[in-house]
Amino acid sequence: MKTVRIGSGAGYAGDRIEPAIDLIEKGNLDYIIFECLAERTISLAQKAKMEDPKKGYNALFEYRFDRILEALKEHHVKVITNMGAANPYHAALKCQEMAKDKGLKNLKIAYVEGDDVSSKLNDYQDYVTIETKKPLSAIDGEVLSANGYIGCSGIVEALKNDADIVITGRVADPSLSLGPLVYEFGWSMDDYEKLGKGTWVGHLLECAGQVTGGYFADPGYKDVPELWNLGFPIIEVDENGDGVVSKLPNTGGIVTTETVKEQSLYEIQDPENYFTPDVIADFSKITVKQIGENEVRIENASGKAPNGYFKTSVGYHDCYIGEGQISYGGSNALAKAKLAREVLEHRFEMIGLKAEEVRFDYIGVNSLYKDSISNEMGQYIPNEVRLRAAARVKTKEEAKLVGNEVEALYTNGPSGGGGAVKTIKDIVSITSILIPNDHFHITVGYMEV
Repeated sequence: MKTVRIGSGAGYAGDRIEPAIDLIEKGNLDYIIFECLAERTISLAQKAKMEDPKKGYNALFEYRFDRILEALKEHHVKVITNMGAANPYHAALKCQEMAKDKGLKNLKIAYVEGDDVSSKLNDYQDYVTIETKKPLSAIDGEVLSANGYIGCSGIVEALKNDADIVITGRVADPSLSLGPLVYEFGWSMDDYEKLGKGTWVGHLLECAGQVTGGYFADPGYKDVPELWNLGFPIIEVDENGDGVVSKLPNTGGIVTTETVKEQSLYEIQDPENYFTPDVIADFSKITVKQIGENEVRIENASGKAPNGYFKTSVGYHDCYIGEGQISYGGSNALAKAKLAREVLEHRFEMIGLKAEEVRFDYIGVNSLYKDSISNEMGQYIPNEVRLRAAARVKTKEEAKLVGNEVEALYTNGPSGGGGAVKTIKDIVSITSILIPNDHFHITVGYMEV
């Protein structure tokens, strides 16, 4: 039976490159995917494109492809990635330029467009957002972008036209892997059982090291060997859509039924109805079986017809967050941090800080769970505490005031404050609407080396 070997080269925009290069060089792969877009990433990329029309692709694109293209000189592995972000065309152009500089020959680069519907947003002002149940027109902030989670059709078309590298924008994460499976096995786009299986494969691969023990690791409870040398996953898939999850030998991490189960449930709200643009996948009857060291057999995913809509992320400029932090040490550290908070609360009122929300955290005491755990710690007295003050405001000028007031604690008390820092974050937020998939026009362009 024919099989296809797909490796995962990245699980997010800032992921490591070394495990991916190992896979290209040693994994006997047919394909490697690089999943590098999070919810807000595409909007940040759109913002960069507004400032420079030749930008807007992944900020680490050139860093990654410098290593990828070097590895492709000796190893013919097809690359599929959403690192095109808001600008797949210029990402492909940069890839072509880099490949020529490296002396590569006979390389075909495809770029998939059509996910960007920012220019049509006026048509969708009455659409209700998933998060707030209010119309899109109720957004309080400058709208920057609208990108739909398109499916695998552009990838399949590119592969049918002999593309070696496929660069997309906002393609749904599992579709990066589903595309080559549909192409290689000739699956019909209404064979929902196989599409559901292929979507599970993509779901397991999309976060790279999570399924090989990275996010699984919990020392003393779920130990994972050589986490510093974590190997990324490979799935060898048969034409029925079932497969085997593994990793390279001599790499850190583990592949077990437990790691596969955890990743299978990652971000899944309803296992029977995992909505994607290609299929509504059904993971409710999946089976996983350990068949060898770091080898797990995956079977019995399924699916049904998609709902006909593409989830579309609308990015908008929401606010600024002004932040300041300062540390206190010694036996009275927490009391000093609490006094510093009191000072800041009064100072913010005195200067008339126009804040939508103000938050104070005692890092090391209650910054993650507020008081739900710290109140149960009894008389625990920390020897060091870092106070964080943050405020949501509408202007950069207001945001500056927060950090300035924290820094002023140096000489205005309480005593012993140190390591003060201040930052301003320009916050791009996301809301989501459902747009009929026939409103999107998917196109594929090509460049050759």
